Parts: sequence; structure tokens; C-alpha cells
Amino acid sequence: MTTGDLFASEPPRNLLPLDGEALLLRDVMPISDADRAFDRLVSGIVWQQEIAKMMGREIAVPRLTAWYGDVAYRYSGVYHPASPFPKIIVPLRQLAEDKAGATFNTVLLNHYRDGRDSVSWHADDEDVLGENPVIASLSFGEERRFHFRHKETGDRVSVDLPHNSLLIMRGATQHHWHHQIPKTARQIGPRVNLTFRHTVPEGGIRNR
Repeated sequence: MTTGDLFASEPPRNLLPLDGEALLLRDVMPISDADRAFDRLVSGIVWQQEIAKMMGREIAVPRLTAWYGDVAYRYSGVYHPASPFPKIIVPLRQLAEDKAGATFNTVLLNHYRDGRDSVSWHADDEDVLGENPVIASLSFGEERRFHFRHKETGDRVSVDLPHNSLLIMRGATQHHWHHQIPKTARQIGPRVNLTFRHTVPEGGIRNR
């Protein structure tokens, strides 16, 4: 019996104690395919260093990013035009859709080069993502600690996101919880994360 078989026998539990649903699925594809996907994403994606506007200042985003899909996307002064899915991402989108039971037309990719790269507290609650968005987040490479923080109560939940895992956030999660991946002083390798979502065309977009 493989590790994947063991996890398959245990349905994922909701990581959040209230006001939303977050499920972590491990070993979502054969490990050789996951290793190959990681290598191809690191070397084959056109990564860029974004400059975001925060409180009137321009700040270099502490990670590399890329955006693909049928719809453009804007946040914190950063604009991503619509762009066709690269061939490597097509089967990964299908995997995310099958596991999440949802349809996705866009993906935001993040490349965390080492422990100094991070993403600050935010919610994926832009108008273009809809009322109760389903966010399917695929992780490859180095394991990183992911934090949730309830917007009203301050309750916190932490989970490690390993290589070859999928975090599904749905329901009211984005209304009630912020999330982040903080910096770490540990000497760690790179991680690539793909956050699939369904995005509608721009109109009344709310910045993070």
C-alpha cells in the first residue's frame, strides 16, 4: 500500500473551526509526476517581480509571480492581462477542478525562492472572484507553513503545505479569514504554488 492509498482512506477534515471550509489533500498525483511538474514550472514559467502599491508606496513583492487564464486580474496596482494557459498548467488545472468539484478559468502562480520570500495577510475576496469563491491551491517543492487568522475573533489555524498537496478553500472562508505564508529564517529550498480560481471580467475590483 502506498502513502497515497493511506491518505485516500481518510477523508480530509475541515481545518477551520468556524465560518468557512479549508481542506488539505496530500499526494494528489504520482510523486514522479509531481517532481517533474515542479521542475518544469520553475524553469518553464515566465516569472516576474511585481511592484505593488501599498499605503502610497511602491514595494517589490517578496516572491515571483505569473498569471494565466481567460480574464485579466488587478490587485494593489499590479495588472495581469489575460494570457493562455501554458501546456504544463492544463493538466494541473484539470486535477484541481476534479479534486475541488469546481471550474477554474484563471491561475495565479507564486514562486517562493527561499525562506525570505513570503505573502502577507490577505483574503482572496476581490469582487471578480464572486460571492463565495472556491480557491484550489497546488503546492510543489519545499514545505511551507500556512496561517489562517479570523478577521473578527483573531483565532488562528496553522498547517504545513507539503510538496504534491492541494489546499481547497471554499464557502465563507474569504469573508471571515485572512491567510499568509510568513518568512522563515530556516535554510529552505524553493516552492511553487498555483492558486486556481474562477474570475469574472473586471468591474468594480476591490484591492487587497
